[in-house]
Amino acid sequence: MRVSPLVPVLAGTKILVTAQRRAEDLSNALERRGADVRIAAALGVESHIDEEALLEHTHTLIARPADIVVVTTGIGFRGWLDTAEAAGLGEDLVAALAKTRLIARGPKARGALQAAGLIPDWVAESETSAEIADFLCTEGVSGQRIAVQHHGAGDDGLESRLFESGAHPFGLVVYRWGPPPDKEAVDESVRACAAGTFDAVVFTSAPAAAAWLSSVDEADAREAIARLAKGGKLIMAAVGPVTAEPLRTAGFDPLMPDRGRLGSLVRALIMKLGDDDGGIATPAGRLRMRASAATLDHAVLPLSPGSFAALSVLAERPGVVRSREELLQALPGESNDPHTAEVAVARLREAIGLPSIVNTVVKRGYQLIGDHA
Repeated sequence: MRVSPLVPVLAGTKILVTAQRRAEDLSNALERRGADVRIAAALGVESHIDEEALLEHTHTLIARPADIVVVTTGIGFRGWLDTAEAAGLGEDLVAALAKTRLIARGPKARGALQAAGLIPDWVAESETSAEIADFLCTEGVSGQRIAVQHHGAGDDGLESRLFESGAHPFGLVVYRWGPPPDKEAVDESVRACAAGTFDAVVFTSAPAAAAWLSSVDEADAREAIARLAKGGKLIMAAVGPVTAEPLRTAGFDPLMPDRGRLGSLVRALIMKLGDDDGGIATPAGRLRMRASAATLDHAVLPLSPGSFAALSVLAERPGVVRSREELLQALPGESNDPHTAEVAVARLREAIGLPSIVNTVVKRGYQLIGDHA
């Protein structure tokens, strides 16, 4: 598998981003490689639910550091530090944490700790609170004070497990998931997805994935989206295994990067959609069919809806003759006139710039000259 550097290998693709946090960073990275990105956050983020309580816990931790501090999310830890800094407690908090045993739930939490000059003592590579609970409870936590920075979904049973093992846990709530900032945009994106408009849907958190699937069910679109995904016409991409779990439970097989980071997720999408060896090898160049467009050597073809529909039929089976009737069934509108198919093919040839790429087979129909890579 090869991908050309600095070439817009995602040209012609439409990608839906369901995240609110760092959505612009993700969008910009995909757009730099040519993608058309739409952001429709499936959930919103409500910051600093009770800032007074958070600062009270912070004062306590500075005066009397906990035995263990569990950091579950990068954004939550950064938000905690921001709140502490605004109150003039930032340096004191970092100094107190440096004396504490630090547990990170996955690479994002570890990265946030490292950015603050702190080194985690242990990292849950599965990115689950259950792994942290198993690790600490197996070690023994009786009598220990343990601070748990909650992720957006709130307590997921970690504190209760620690309490049952004799610890004295307490939670730090920095943010919670809330309703989507634009529910209409989410619903519209779901309908567009079911209609085959997108090449990929990107997820960066399990709660957002679950919320998006709920919107899919509200729109009665699960069957249509599952059909597209199973047919290879829609990629469901998740940043890591925890994010992927709701998708897997729903029967999808999401694309995941080797490392649970946004940069790795972008690279995985580029490798999947922008493979230099993919597409159809034609006399005019390498043809790639996207959900809503077609490209020739990564240049978007100026196709009318009718020409794109005709090319989609021909590209399904390159080299195979497709009848005018087959093309007519795929064209927009309800025309039964064979001349309509002829016009669509003529415009297709003009857009490609090499008429011979679509061959006319007398009394039978048309064929695309090319082979799948």
